[in-house]
Amino acid sequence: MDLAIEASGLRKSYGRLEVLTGVDLQVPAGSVFCLLGPNGAGKTTTVRILATLTRPDAGTARVAGHDVVRERHRVRAAISLTGQYAAVDELQTGAENLRMMARLSGLSRRDARRRAAELLERFDLTAAADRHAGKYSGGMRRRLDLAAGLAGRARVMFLDEPTTGLDLASRQAMWDVVDGLVGSGTTVFLTTQHLEEADRLAARIAVVDHGRVVAEGTPAELKRRFGDQRLDLDLADRPAFDAAAAHLGSRVVQRDDARLTLGVTTDGSAAHVRSVLDEIDPAGTAVRRFSLHSATLDDVFLSLTSRKELAGV
Repeated sequence: MDLAIEASGLRKSYGRLEVLTGVDLQVPAGSVFCLLGPNGAGKTTTVRILATLTRPDAGTARVAGHDVVRERHRVRAAISLTGQYAAVDELQTGAENLRMMARLSGLSRRDARRRAAELLERFDLTAAADRHAGKYSGGMRRRLDLAAGLAGRARVMFLDEPTTGLDLASRQAMWDVVDGLVGSGTTVFLTTQHLEEADRLAARIAVVDHGRVVAEGTPAELKRRFGDQRLDLDLADRPAFDAAAAHLGSRVVQRDDARLTLGVTTDGSAAHVRSVLDEIDPAGTAVRRFSLHSATLDDVFLSLTSRKELAGV
């Protein structure tokens, strides 16, 4: 398998704070790989190491075939990095932004103009090419930011929460752009807080928590591994809700205090559902109703990461 990114045993600490405690990754070339995790789990530090912005304390990593420490200049020539907020010059037009980035990537004036025109068309910005970027909508600025990252024909693109602050329509347009990048052979390494985004885009997902990878696989594999079905229980009153939550403990993967609803993973069989109901409601008075749902990445995420950290997600 041709790997665009491979990392082994990455560790990073800041003082006494251990941010990464041994991260291993393998990202196939020409695919979308998503890193999921709660705030503070180590996602951004991992991206910074892979993009040569931070040195690891231990471990090794190669991006586009080059070591991120010993061959930093070669890694940087092969990648682009787009952060959570669009970094474009709002005083320049869209075309000027792209020509500038192409020139900084080493292209001649003629080739920079040609590359800018290609990217404007690819990202549906041709009509706004001569408009100052400061007058672009949020979605247009994000598209321009992505286009600027490709001005040097990057082989690997790091997208750190690229749809932050975008409305649903703009997010869906961005997803189409990412699909197009992969279709042209670019490898996309994505971090996101939107689980449906990971489900929609990623060929493989790694879930990171407390500085280490706690699970990895395709979206379908992760859902199967951590429960194909979710059993939602609507409790009759607050005492019944509190008692059931305390009894089920870590098996609870979703909790809605306002609606007095708890969600637990199940294999979907009648025997298992009956067993759970008998376990928490032997008298048949605590559970008002129950329902079965297909497992989602939300369920996987909640099963794998700490409840305290998830409160801010």
